Amino acid sequence: MKRLTVLALRAVLVALLAGSVFVQTVMVPLLASDLEGLDPEYAYLRFPFLAITVLGVVTVEVVLVCVWRLVTMVRRDTVFSHAAFRYVDVVIGAFVAAALLIFALGFVLAPGEAVPPGVVLLVGGVGVAALGVALVVLVLRMLLNQAVARDVEAAQMQAELDEVI
Repeated sequence: MKRLTVLALRAVLVALLAGSVFVQTVMVPLLASDLEGLDPEYAYLRFPFLAITVLGVVTVEVVLVCVWRLVTMVRRDTVFSHAAFRYVDVVIGAFVAAALLIFALGFVLAPGEAVPPGVVLLVGGVGVAALGVALVVLVLRMLLNQAVARDVEAAQMQAELDEVI
């Protein structure tokens, strides 16, 4: 991977991480104060909505940190090792957790008339999309597994060739 590509990706990761910290420290408290003005019949939505928001941002931060570590491994040319699987597995878990949080949000918003049914349907669609991303990363993990196996096999063949020569 070219050095400029790594720097650009890291700049994007830093910007996203800074944005997520901003959301946690500034936007969530503002949202909490805005939700205090809810009608009493919808007051039950306040805590679940805030909890799902904070936990959702945490899942994003986990993915960003894991991608940073994987980019570091790519830069050091060590990504085709078993150590990379730990980060990929965490990314898959974070996307599944995010999908579950999104479905929980839809479940919280569904009863009553707090939001239109179309919005709940859209939230469900976003949850399905998050599960789809988890499945794509799972397929990429399988490809990484094949690449690691090929790398190990190539190293063994090189060692055998070195012995013959």
